[in-house]
Amino acid sequence: MCLCTDHIKEEKNKSEKKFRLADFFNAHWDKYVEDTETPISHAQFKAVNSIRVCRTAALGIDHYTCERCGDTVEIYHNCKNRFCPTCSWGDTIKWAKKIEGQMMLLPHRHVVMTIPHALAPMVKSNGKELLNILLRTAADTFKDWALAKYRVEIGIISVLHTFGETKDYHVHVHMIVSWGGIDIKDGTLKAIDGDYVNYKHLQKKFQIKFEDALLSLYDKKGLKHNFENRIALLRFLKRINNKNWIIHLEPPMSCPAAVIRYIGRYSKRACISEYKITDIDGEYISFRHKDYKTIDKDKKPVEKILRLHYTEFFPRLLQHVPLRYFRLVRYYGAYSTKRELPISYLNQQGFPEEQVREWENPFECTFCQKQRVYQFSIIDKRSRINRKEPFNARIHESYIYKRAC
Repeated sequence: MCLCTDHIKEEKNKSEKKFRLADFFNAHWDKYVEDTETPISHAQFKAVNSIRVCRTAALGIDHYTCERCGDTVEIYHNCKNRFCPTCSWGDTIKWAKKIEGQMMLLPHRHVVMTIPHALAPMVKSNGKELLNILLRTAADTFKDWALAKYRVEIGIISVLHTFGETKDYHVHVHMIVSWGGIDIKDGTLKAIDGDYVNYKHLQKKFQIKFEDALLSLYDKKGLKHNFENRIALLRFLKRINNKNWIIHLEPPMSCPAAVIRYIGRYSKRACISEYKITDIDGEYISFRHKDYKTIDKDKKPVEKILRLHYTEFFPRLLQHVPLRYFRLVRYYGAYSTKRELPISYLNQQGFPEEQVREWENPFECTFCQKQRVYQFSIIDKRSRINRKEPFNARIHESYIYKRAC
């Protein structure tokens, strides 16, 4: 979990990006759109279009020049789409740097909360209504438990994921939970001793909270379903309760850098990392994934390769495009945006210098260490994808513009 320079370099050398998802979309998306019978939403079209033009001349190229030595660099505009794998890592670093100074000086735990797979079709049909319930009840489970047992208000950062390792539909919530919080009696910062929790109690509490909210939505006639009546829904819930409502807790992490690393890994990253793409062979794409059902001698999941045809890969991937205006990252308890914590309670340790330098300052001259100055931008509209006709490209002439002084 270390973020020192040696480990960062080791991780970078471990895997190199050899393939671009945009190239696979450019090669097969137009044909897929014409032939597929699977509905494609506006948000999915927009995500694909953004990925295809990200960091290309279609969005623009800024030219920056060092006034001392004359060295010039080209900075490509990115699409800033939440689903784009090219943009997600840089956005994650910036977000993690911002949130790092707002975290309490306490150990934190990484928690994963998963609902039974049998509920997945219902979640898909109801979209944000059930996803909102999932995020809220997952956080309330730990908030209520900490308040009742330790009399503290904990802080929670929740991140919704709808995908598993093979990009199937697997709904779960990743949470960074402060292992302690604000004492409700005197307002002091209080840590939780030890890392023991009653898993069965928390699982049952999570299940009851989710089902109560689900039934409340049904009673208000806000639930899309195929059940004949309320009794049929209750029978269905009783049947799936034989399955575990899984809660997974990692040991408490006291190192701020380790906490930040977890936040970065499970927050704004895209559904698929381009570093995991191992091959693009014609109409097929292959990517690495962890098989948690197969464990090696070190008790770690075995890494395997999955090869898919584009007609299977595209719908599997695009089902995870975030809903419009839906907040995937949320804050609860002491970390609520409405709550203001004393500065003395917050972590003031600096964010890892190597990552800040790599992702935030591409404008510094590598020879003179001076800031480069903006000169002009080029936009090539010939490569732009038309949003109203997502699979057709219109032809335009390139042009250059210069920022007004």
